[in-house]
Amino acid sequence: MKVRTLCASPVLALTLLTPAWMAWSPVRAATAPQAPEVDTRGLPALAPGWAERNPLREVPLAQAIGRQAYHQACARCHGVEADGSRAPAPDLRRIGKACQRLQDLSWRERCLSDSDHFFVQSVRFGKKKFDIEHMPAWDGVLSPQVVWSIRSFIENAPKP
Repeated sequence: MKVRTLCASPVLALTLLTPAWMAWSPVRAATAPQAPEVDTRGLPALAPGWAERNPLREVPLAQAIGRQAYHQACARCHGVEADGSRAPAPDLRRIGKACQRLQDLSWRERCLSDSDHFFVQSVRFGKKKFDIEHMPAWDGVLSPQVVWSIRSFIENAPKP
């Protein structure tokens, strides 16, 4: 009887941990990303290529479109409000958060530019560690308008 209980415990533990394991599973991450279905026609036109700073940062419509795109493409891993509640994906609201505390405007602008660059590079080229894909590359799937809109949503997402 004791042997059966000891054998059942690892099976039960594995069953209970399976959803957590699948959250970071390379098998799940290997699925091809799908473009969200959002209408960006109301957004201002952007110059071709990738801007150094978020050109849609102060556009309220970009935040609304970004919210829709985020929920379709990102929330599955990063949580409904970009809060990292679906760990191990990080709390995206922290990207550039420290920039707001900088008093010097030139330093604040540089900090935001660096944060925007980090965000865009992460989204476009994904995240790999030790040849394991933790986040797929979205380059060619998401347009700059959609990426910047998602960034605008995340910057304005509720913070704890």
